[in-house]
Parts: sequence; C-alpha cells; structure tokens
Amino acid sequence: MDPYSRHVIICTGGYCSPERKGGELYSLLATLLEREGLLFGPLRVKRGETPCLGVCESGPIVVVYPDGVWYSGVTSHLLGRIVKEHLKEGKVVQEAVFHRL
Repeated sequence: MDPYSRHVIICTGGYCSPERKGGELYSLLATLLEREGLLFGPLRVKRGETPCLGVCESGPIVVVYPDGVWYSGVTSHLLGRIVKEHLKEGKVVQEAVFHRL
C-alpha cells in the first residue's frame, strides 16, 4: 500500500456540533480531495471519521495528522480552504486553528 501524506479526521458526533454537521463535511471531503488531486500519488490524503474527539464544543472539529493541527468551527467553505491551502499547499489556515500538538 502506498503511504499517505496526511490523515484528516472529522468529528461526526453531536456533542461538539448538535446539528451534526461533521457528517456533511466528511462526505464533502472526498469531493474536495478529488478536486485537488489528493486521492492518489505522493500527496494523497486519508480521511477518517470519529463520533468524538473529546472537545465537545465549537464543532465540527477537523484534525490533520501528522501535523497535529486541530481546526474548530469548520464550515464547508473552511474545509475547502483546509484542503487547498493546508493539505495541497502546506500552509496551515492559522485563523481557524485552536490547538496544535
């Protein structure tokens, strides 16, 4: 199996986002990764979902590993920026970061 450059995990549970918008973001992520050419090749990105990341507020939460960058309040627009700017171009979307490992 070819390695992944990054792994994106989206919280799809209802604690941090009572409207459960994380599920919509998880579905959208596949489309955005395909659009930016990040499904295959050396920059390919693995996506995953979890019912809880333990933050329980300001969701949906999106985490990018191995960078250790945690984004909060992610919208579809912000997810598009994360995919293009962070995952493709390597520039963290600083104004949306709430935690770094």
